[in-house]
Amino acid sequence: CGRGPGGCRGGRTDMALRCAASLAAGRQPRGPRREGTMRWSSAAKPSAVKINEKASREKILTLESMNPQVKAVEYAVRGPIVLKAGEIEKELRKGIKKPFTEVIKANIGDAHAMGQRPITFLRQVVALCTYPNLLDSPSFPEDAKKRARRILQGCGGNSLGSYTASQGINCIREDVASYIERRDGGVPADPDNIYLTTGASDGISAILKILISGGGKSRTGVMIPIPQYPLYSAAISELDAIQVNYYLDEENCWALNVNELRRALNEAKAYCNPKVLCIINPGNPTGQVQNRKCIEDVIHFAWEEKLFLLADEVYQDNVYSEGCQFHSFKKILYEMGPEYYNNVELASFHSTSKGYMGECGYRGGYMEVINLHPEIKGQLVKLLSVRLCPPVSGQAAMDIVVNPPVPGEESYAQFIKEKESVLNNLAKKAKLTEDMFNKIPGVHCNPLQGAMYAFPRIFLPSKAIEEAKAHKMAPDMFYCMKLLEETGICVVPGSGFGQREGTYHFRMTILPPVEKLKILLEKVKDFHIKFLEKYA
Repeated sequence: CGRGPGGCRGGRTDMALRCAASLAAGRQPRGPRREGTMRWSSAAKPSAVKINEKASREKILTLESMNPQVKAVEYAVRGPIVLKAGEIEKELRKGIKKPFTEVIKANIGDAHAMGQRPITFLRQVVALCTYPNLLDSPSFPEDAKKRARRILQGCGGNSLGSYTASQGINCIREDVASYIERRDGGVPADPDNIYLTTGASDGISAILKILISGGGKSRTGVMIPIPQYPLYSAAISELDAIQVNYYLDEENCWALNVNELRRALNEAKAYCNPKVLCIINPGNPTGQVQNRKCIEDVIHFAWEEKLFLLADEVYQDNVYSEGCQFHSFKKILYEMGPEYYNNVELASFHSTSKGYMGECGYRGGYMEVINLHPEIKGQLVKLLSVRLCPPVSGQAAMDIVVNPPVPGEESYAQFIKEKESVLNNLAKKAKLTEDMFNKIPGVHCNPLQGAMYAFPRIFLPSKAIEEAKAHKMAPDMFYCMKLLEETGICVVPGSGFGQREGTYHFRMTILPPVEKLKILLEKVKDFHIKFLEKYA
């Protein structure tokens, strides 16, 4: 191949030696140079280098040349108002005076950031998995050690730092299947239908990615509730699919009405091919919990219209109102009989981020997909394999959600005490928030049956709406921005979730500690009254 000693090509060794000698003598080496080219030398004096600023070339990646689908993506939960909140926080740290001393970020359901304490048992197992030397420590209970050893045995090299199968650690998928069977009163669950994911969002995006196809009027339409969690509209934009809105009934506690589903579907058939129906239960941002009859109606509608069902059930532990109960779509589907259970394609999602755990940062989750075509199953595994595997620590955290301590184990008493404390506290805060909002003139809040948010309707004076338009802002964005600037409270305008034309809302989490939540709600009340007075 003509290579000389040291890996240089033949004839270049001497040149390399001459270069080294020249550098040692403080001279710039001379070498062969092609005509018309410029060679950059790090040894050149700064004064000798003249940069022609006008000659700098245009950027390859610009707003005009970037992927238009990415540019179309919007995610209100971390949108402009949150960026503004970050700017205000920086100003407060610099000592710039504001009419408040801190920014209260009530825009997102991040439980631990709001002061919720972690569940001890979950953290113990993840700690043991992360640092196995602790398995010899008497400070950790045996039931936690037992689970950690089982998880580690499923990891390559008995280490959480190894890759796992793309579908997730097998023993954890078995635990998820067992959990689903217990939750649904014995309805069978197959570990092979379980896919561990990076939070529920990862699973939702993957299923949508594999579902969307076609062009023009045959492009896939995805039916989503309005108001909705902005992950759905963002994923639909990114995948260049068609968003088909169906409206929840605010006058009836945000209920889902099948007649509204049928209206949305029939109208959408004129411009796309609707084949996906997304349900969020309990609702985000609306907090409604669907009853059994409603779920049966939705399943029948999906069966009748040949729609693929997506059931976002990440708030299944967060049900507060008396008379409300969580029913999984999988369970109701099974109980409706084989004609439905053997035919309706359903993907259900759960996560470590919500519930009583609030472990958002671990990014743990799973999806169960049933009635998938065998060949499509292979395609889904292939798609998931591109991201190798979900975070293994998140998989371990998910295992504790589905395989918690049981009666008779030493950690059970503490676990159940912590779990019930979190959920009882959330139930109190849900009622407190609903009651306080409904005492404010010009605000109406439906009962917070579940989830972690209030989505009150705000009645804005026409003068405020006109001023918002003058600032080229949605009226509820204008309201929320004023609320942030005057009180330090960061909430998300309803326009970021979708709402009926002419109505205005905002979403606020109920996660702050009770005393802080009371202060927050009092501040909102005072602000709203002043806002009405100013723009009346």
